[in-house]
Amino acid sequence: MYTRHAIVDTILGELTIVASDEAIVGLYFPHHWYLPPEDSIGQRVDARGDALLETAQAQLTQYLDGDRTSFDLPTATNGNPFQERVWAMLTEIPFGETTTYGDLAERLGDRALAQSVGQAVGHNPISIIVACHRVVGGDGRLTGYAGGLERKQFLLELEEPANAKAERLF
Repeated sequence: MYTRHAIVDTILGELTIVASDEAIVGLYFPHHWYLPPEDSIGQRVDARGDALLETAQAQLTQYLDGDRTSFDLPTATNGNPFQERVWAMLTEIPFGETTTYGDLAERLGDRALAQSVGQAVGHNPISIIVACHRVVGGDGRLTGYAGGLERKQFLLELEEPANAKAERLF
């Protein structure tokens, strides 16, 4: 297994993109809440010298510039079965839309799972690409985000439909 990482500069700060063989397995912010052990992300490489990391960097830049609404990258996660179910649901949330932890828990069959859903969302290893920022609190407020609430707000505003922006008072 060939695991490596690149650190790329973005409008959100330096992001660490981790690839293992032919899949993206991690995307982490500076001061991310749940960083993998340093020895598990492989050697640091220049993204420009690695086709997969270069593609991931390019798509991430396009997304953050407002020129891309989805990612076309091979990804792989390594969570427990519950986490994998939650992370799969995150990939189904359309660009520009949000859902709540409670709604995801209901889709799993039990609204009481909302806190467990929140924990799984918080441990999503592929931030932005697997769009955990699209999950908000039951009252619509921004709640925990492993990359910080300011970044979550930025990503949600980036995806906000033009008509909603025009109606917003702030």
